[in-house]
Amino acid sequence: MDLIDRALEFEQRKMRSLSTSDRVKISREAKALILDLNKIYKVKKDEKIMDIMKRLTAIKRKVEKRLKGAPLTV
Repeated sequence: MDLIDRALEFEQRKMRSLSTSDRVKISREAKALILDLNKIYKVKKDEKIMDIMKRLTAIKRKVEKRLKGAPLTV
């Protein structure tokens, strides 16, 4: 289960003072991990894998929210 270990290690990383390129890399890595975990989940139907995917998705959304910035108001 090397993939699950990589996902858990990704979760533990520090996400402070990141540059824009770092945020893009993190977002892409999270997406790749989520898609790979989803392939395993489709076969095994293990709830632990689903929980990991949910946590990674939350991290990905947080990073992407910061990438997109605040919406402009008129």
